[in-house]
Amino acid sequence: MPTVRLIVRYDGTDFSGWQRQRGVPTVQESIEIAASVMACERVTVRGAGRTDAGVHAHGQLAAFRTEADIPDHGWRLGLTGRLPRSIGITDARRVQDDFDPRRASAGKRYRYLIISSPHRDPLLRDRAWHLWGDLDVSLMRREAEALVGSHDFAAFRAADCERETTVRTLFRVDVIDRFQGRDDLIAVEVEGTAFLKNMVRVIVGTLVDVGRGRLPPGTVRKRLADHDRTLSGMTAPPQGLYLDEVFIKDEWRVDDDPLRPCPAYAWRYLQPDVAVTP
Repeated sequence: MPTVRLIVRYDGTDFSGWQRQRGVPTVQESIEIAASVMACERVTVRGAGRTDAGVHAHGQLAAFRTEADIPDHGWRLGLTGRLPRSIGITDARRVQDDFDPRRASAGKRYRYLIISSPHRDPLLRDRAWHLWGDLDVSLMRREAEALVGSHDFAAFRAADCERETTVRTLFRVDVIDRFQGRDDLIAVEVEGTAFLKNMVRVIVGTLVDVGRGRLPPGTVRKRLADHDRTLSGMTAPPQGLYLDEVFIKDEWRVDDDPLRPCPAYAWRYLQPDVAVTP
């Protein structure tokens, strides 16, 4: 059965996350309803990963199978016209029948936005974490260096995370001040192959707690060693988090593909015979 691949952008404020849940609005279900109407058949949408309630996406990767004979531009325009205004389809195209977003993903980049200012910004109320006190961004940046590589991230996950293995590989963690030219805007960007539940939000919360003196320098390295979640930082609120980009494996790329493979600097962390733990 033919498969249609989507790149989805959404504001997660009004949704209970990506994954379909009974009785609450979700991004997955919204797309399934719109696609089913267009295809005149029941459609099931698969995503490259879940996002929590209130979390946004610039580039979620999704796909569904359908017998409907609709051109690529028809899917993009038709779905966007039938979806809530908080969801947009930036790309839609027919791909090989066995395409699966999870198997095709080579990694993801998440971005977390923080406003460090005594002034309220109502335009970013649901799109950034507003902190009133000062942050030591240089210290946060040094602390983040310990996260890069393959580690056991048991201390950086939700209490109800059910993953059997907690070892993950991150190949970039940056703390960027003056983001987009704003003196009060900070971005934390995290790239890796896969993530545990709430992993990025706990990483950000821990870096923030170090940056404002609530936790001592060296906390990240200690938690990677002892795996003690109770001694890590808070879980940052969801509204500042964005699934920014899904990287795609070379074998799943198509002509003129807007999806990119993992950046060149990632590959040294993805080789099984290379020691990458700092």
